[in-house]
Amino acid sequence: MSVRAATIADLDAVVALEVENLGADAWSENLLAEGLSGTLPTVHYLVAEDDGTVVGHAVVSLAGEIAELQRIAVTPEQRRAGHASDLLEAAHALARTSRADRMLLEVRADNAGALAFYGNQDFIEVDRRPKYYRDGAAAVVMRRSLGRGCGGSCRV
Repeated sequence: MSVRAATIADLDAVVALEVENLGADAWSENLLAEGLSGTLPTVHYLVAEDDGTVVGHAVVSLAGEIAELQRIAVTPEQRRAGHASDLLEAAHALARTSRADRMLLEVRADNAGALAFYGNQDFIEVDRRPKYYRDGAAAVVMRRSLGRGCGGSCRV
């Protein structure tokens, strides 16, 4: 099991993960190709591999003091094997190499498993966005300090 920077060669696997995990909220193949090609300087794609097969991906945006975890997904057959934790740790490591002092993310309010996962990873709820997703579900905005400046009390 390993995590590495994704490349355009990972496009098919990342598209499949998006569709399988995010359904109607999946990003388009064109958007994913643009991100994987490395032309977006603030956006970084990571993939988790198990025996050479991509089983998960994460997308983190680094913009000044804020790192935003935009995506994290693991194929259902590989869940609870530590891949999401490894991807999140790699995203944190990447963010710590930048000027970011906190990481933000949005998660569906009805996704109890994801909320518990992020809570166990020291994320705290800082806001809610009603009707954020296409189906009308709300998003929970969460924050985690990266240990510089922001600490546990900064505002979003």
